Amino acid sequence: MISDDPRPPPPRTVLAYLVRRVIGAVILLFIVTAVTFSIFFMVPKLGGATADDLASRYVGRSASQEQVHETAVRLGFTDPLYVQYGRFVKGLVVGQDYNYGPATEHCPAPCFGYSFLTQQPVWPDLVARIPVTASLAGGAAFIWLVTGVGTGIISALRRGSILDRSLMSVALAGVSLPIFFTGLLALSIFSYNLGWTQQGGTNPLDETNPLWWAYDLILPWVTLAFLYAAAYARLTRAGMLETMNEDFVRTARAKGLTERDVIIKHGLRSALTPILTIFGLDLGLLLGGAILTETTFSLPGIGQYAVIALRANDLPKVLGVTLVAAFFIVLANLIVDLLYAVVDPRVRIS
Repeated sequence: MISDDPRPPPPRTVLAYLVRRVIGAVILLFIVTAVTFSIFFMVPKLGGATADDLASRYVGRSASQEQVHETAVRLGFTDPLYVQYGRFVKGLVVGQDYNYGPATEHCPAPCFGYSFLTQQPVWPDLVARIPVTASLAGGAAFIWLVTGVGTGIISALRRGSILDRSLMSVALAGVSLPIFFTGLLALSIFSYNLGWTQQGGTNPLDETNPLWWAYDLILPWVTLAFLYAAAYARLTRAGMLETMNEDFVRTARAKGLTERDVIIKHGLRSALTPILTIFGLDLGLLLGGAILTETTFSLPGIGQYAVIALRANDLPKVLGVTLVAAFFIVLANLIVDLLYAVVDPRVRIS
């Protein structure tokens, strides 16, 4: 809701809005889990796979058909889909017991099941890879946000100049070039030829010097940021050009405010609303796994984990990655919604 009232909303109104948004996020995550679970367990059946085919992933090649069927019954693959989904949700909340034959293993919450190939729980694997993905997403997001927004402001203030056209040309190239091309090109130049950076991989932050940790990730950061910064520069430029012609900006200038205050406190702050929207979505997607970047630079993050799981057709791993990615996207958009009233003073929570 847009309001001309300069006063902040009452605390109770903010709290009610926060509660509504959190409840909406929980409901959305519930819907995502239901749809995702249905897709990953219905698609194999639509392709002709049976419960025994799924259970055969958990037994050796020398197992008999009777042993495979017994495993399918113990794992619940022969139960109706809604029963399997209820068991899956229970595992996410309180954990789940898996009966593999001679012994029963307890998978603590949140339990995403066991891998078809490694027979190991999926959640610990995801937890071990989240720091790598978070490091990549956080560093790249900082670079692209600062450089992209800064470039867009400069281009808007120098509209039509050679500098504006040059910056927008670079931004157009950044948007057009795919990440696997710029990543491989950067590796070829800065790693293989010049030797300035390592050729892939990274060390955990808690096991190495922070400077070496940043050094290992600087090339993936810059490569990923180049793609996103280009889009943010174009969006910021368009938003600034539109906002700087608004009546409230002309009023601010008429009141005698400095140009710096007019640009930052009035022009940029109002233009940040659409930027904040896509930033929340982009950051959530990256936290869910930057597949191309992690694969190109051999980073052991969630994106690379997803590629390995897809190639092996390991459904529990793919399901886990999908739900973790959905969680980060919903969380990021929830935070963005709550920050709207802070970034844009015209936005008031009703």
